[in-house]
This record gives sequence, structure tokens and C-alpha cells, in this order.
Amino acid sequence: RVQLVESGGGSVQAGGSLRLSCAASGFAYTTYCVGWVRQAPGKEREGVAAVGRAGGIEYYSDSVKGRFTIDQDNAKNMLYLQMNELKPEDTAMYFCAASERFCNSDSVLALGGSHFMYWGQGVQVTVSS
Repeated sequence: RVQLVESGGGSVQAGGSLRLSCAASGFAYTTYCVGWVRQAPGKEREGVAAVGRAGGIEYYSDSVKGRFTIDQDNAKNMLYLQMNELKPEDTAMYFCAASERFCNSDSVLALGGSHFMYWGQGVQVTVSS
């Protein structure tokens, strides 16, 4: 079965950087899309970034485009999210996620992160002003 374990969360001041990591296992050949979803207190989950397991187009939400970068190391079964120029509104629980659907704009636009069906336990990111 698919297992996703995140690490790298923490607290940082606005303008700072963090790098999240996700150790993945149990992917079937039908697991096509991997990404990151976040949930701020009192808000719906929202897609942040996504990329196909075989590479290709990277998808980002408008709120993080130009500041966050998703990348992966398939040899190590690792997924990463480099977060730069962090803002207080980036404060949220961040989840590593995977899907048996192909990546497309719904990977980040679908309400509640519903494009994905496999989830990690999440890591907290807190950005102070």
C-alpha cells in the first residue's frame, strides 16, 4: 500500500525558506501524480504543487507560483517542496499526496485536494511576520 511520510516542517520568519521532504513507498505502476496540499486552520485543503512521477509539467497554485518548487528523486522515492520567500499566509499543515490520476491543473485547483487519494500525516509550517 502507498505510504507517504513528510519531514522538514518548522517555524520560520517571513522571507525565509524551508524544504519539505516526503519519503514514499508502495507506489503501484498506476500512481501517476505526486504533489503537496496544505490546510490552514479553519480552511479547506488546497493544492500547492504537483508533478507527474515520470516528470513533465509542474503545476503550482497561483499563491505559491514563483516562490515554491516541487522536485523529486525517483531513485530514492523522495518528493520535495522547496519553499522560498515564505509569507505568514503560507502557515498551514502541509501534506504529501499521490494520485492514480494524471497530473493536470486539477491537481492544484480541485477543491479540498480531491485530485489525490493517498496522503501523508502532514507537517506543520509556521511563518511569523
